[in-house]
Amino acid sequence: MSWLTGGKQAEAKRLVAQLADSATRERVIQDLIRLDTDALPALLEALQTRDLNLLAIYEQTLARIPSASPELVKLLATAHPILRARAADVLGLRKDRSAVPALLDALKGEFYTVRARAALALARIGDKGAIPVLLNTLKDPESDVRIAACLGLGMFKDPSAFDEIANLLLDDPKIEVRQAAAKALGSTRHPAALLFLMEALHDSYWWYERESAAGDLLTAIENMGAAAVEPLIDALKDREGAVRKFAATLLGGIGDPRAIEPLGMALYDLHHDVGKASAEALARFGAASFEVLVEALEHPEMWIRIHSVDVLPKVKEPRVALVLLEMLKDPEREVKKHVIEAMGKLKDGRTLPALQEIVTNRADRELAALAKQAIRDFTTPS
Repeated sequence: MSWLTGGKQAEAKRLVAQLADSATRERVIQDLIRLDTDALPALLEALQTRDLNLLAIYEQTLARIPSASPELVKLLATAHPILRARAADVLGLRKDRSAVPALLDALKGEFYTVRARAALALARIGDKGAIPVLLNTLKDPESDVRIAACLGLGMFKDPSAFDEIANLLLDDPKIEVRQAAAKALGSTRHPAALLFLMEALHDSYWWYERESAAGDLLTAIENMGAAAVEPLIDALKDREGAVRKFAATLLGGIGDPRAIEPLGMALYDLHHDVGKASAEALARFGAASFEVLVEALEHPEMWIRIHSVDVLPKVKEPRVALVLLEMLKDPEREVKKHVIEAMGKLKDGRTLPALQEIVTNRADRELAALAKQAIRDFTTPS
């Protein structure tokens, strides 16, 4: 009866239209897979969609159609550049090694968007024979292609590629390319990549007037875990405050107890941001850092005491409440203000009488207002 409904290709068109419904999607995909070759015209046409959410579904479906590769290879060579790029995406999802020659050709093509997607597709397929070509692609004049080549090479986790990726990490004129190089090296979690990432951390390009861009580099170093601890401890002594601050933050994120003592020393760094980052890093160690933070409360520099007070509520140690009550006697008014705020964050009933006493003392309205807010914080969910 298929002549009544327009045949299998018409059925495929109806099924593709139903892919938007998540409730029935998997059943529809299975029906399209069964149609195999007859499903291809409708799915290839669907690749022209402007709806990126639907595009991902169409691509994933095409990746599961058994006979799709020849048509995708044809599309990669002859279609509009947008469709060529999408065909490369699907070939990468299919992990079809027979598509490698066509993707290598696409990597030499005129359209940079297609070159970029071909680079990523080759990496997803995982044929190591593509590594030399991807290394050469790191020199592409278009930054999007260099980014894709970096990320693609990172997927192979091959140390022989690290030097070339590091050249972009340290020297590329585009921050976006350097970020991709950091991601690529960090994703390998290979100790050999750490040397390059630490070199980048010491490079002022990453933190002078562009600290917000350093996130990918910091994540890459943190991904190295225990192997990064000793180099980061050394970085706590760097002459640049930004490097010391980043090192402290990363040591807190990694959470290796070897960092507690060095961070305790960095807590006294007279660079405000370094001392604050060190205190916040120490707080992530919980009760293990309690004594170190308490010792800093005796330092003559007010801001060092404040940094310690600010993080003590995060330590989750029973003695914190008693320490904060004692710190209400601090001679510096600014310290007292931070102590009151810390009591509100701690929410320990032992500090309530002291806070209530401050509220009733109308001689100092600012401290009374802070204490009143701290008491309100007791009933606010954390």
